[in-house]
Amino acid sequence: MTHPVRKILKWLAEPAAILVLAFGATTAIAQPFYIPSGSMEPTLRIGDAMIASKFPYGYSTASLPMSWGAPGARLLGRNPQQGDVVIFRHPETPRTVLVKRVIGLPGDQVQMRQGRLVINGRTLELRGTGTGEAQNKRGDKTAIRQFVEILPNGVRHPIFKRHWDGVVDDTPVVTVPAGQLFVMGDNRDNSLDSRVAVEDGGVGLVPVANLIGRAEFVVGSFDFLNMRGPASWPGLLRLPRFFKKIT
Repeated sequence: MTHPVRKILKWLAEPAAILVLAFGATTAIAQPFYIPSGSMEPTLRIGDAMIASKFPYGYSTASLPMSWGAPGARLLGRNPQQGDVVIFRHPETPRTVLVKRVIGLPGDQVQMRQGRLVINGRTLELRGTGTGEAQNKRGDKTAIRQFVEILPNGVRHPIFKRHWDGVVDDTPVVTVPAGQLFVMGDNRDNSLDSRVAVEDGGVGLVPVANLIGRAEFVVGSFDFLNMRGPASWPGLLRLPRFFKKIT
């Protein structure tokens, strides 16, 4: 091999190794995601950038940074815990990536009654915690009642709730089949989740094989919906949300 060719190969080797390491890290360890909607408020806000870890649930084609075929069997697969905030691929359109909270595991019976969540016949406790601030896709912010919901395994998480008689506030009992999950958004009046069938615009039940990872922490947050020029940018940084653990 001539000297110039060796020099070219050496020059290419370092960036190639970096690309391989970066791809391996996003495939096997963790991957960044961005929040474009308010369905998980108040836990996640529009404009949050977060990191999801991949190892808690094992690996399948869904774990790859790009969707390469339909998700199938998982290597080192494990079910999430009730209350985990998970990143997953839409059951019908795998290129669409969503984030919701796991509410029902295989075998659980899940229902909504007058806006209250019922799991295995037990109405979950709600504790009022005052008001929060919900944001719509135009950037407008409105006050909304905030609660802490306590899941059967003791996990406590915040929710937003304004109405108690909406179209998804009274639902039939759903028994979660093996290999699937019932997921919901924390902004209960603004989430097309497992309460809504795929054919009606929701996600329906989510196969465990579609899991990408578990949301771990917010690395940064910026209220981009209210940008009005460079002078406004510093005030739109949500510094208290930087490096905030997701629970």
